[in-house]
Amino acid sequence: MILRILAFLVLALSILFMPFWISLILALAGIIYFAIFWESVFLFFISDLLFGMKEIKFHNILFVSTIMILIILVIIEFLKKKIRV
Repeated sequence: MILRILAFLVLALSILFMPFWISLILALAGIIYFAIFWESVFLFFISDLLFGMKEIKFHNILFVSTIMILIILVIIEFLKKKIRV
């Protein structure tokens, strides 16, 4: 439990002060290591509220990174269930 809280704090600080790709790598590590790491979706939602802009490539969707991390979370959780015997 303490490790999960520490991971949440590290990810929160990386979203606030580090480039996006570092935060994405840390979120992927958290999603792979922990069971259903909803904290990453919450933090990327906060990130989109603070720093997000509408993307013309994605039909002016504002919450691109939140949707992206949510899809990644669902796919990785599905794969973790299929891979474990």
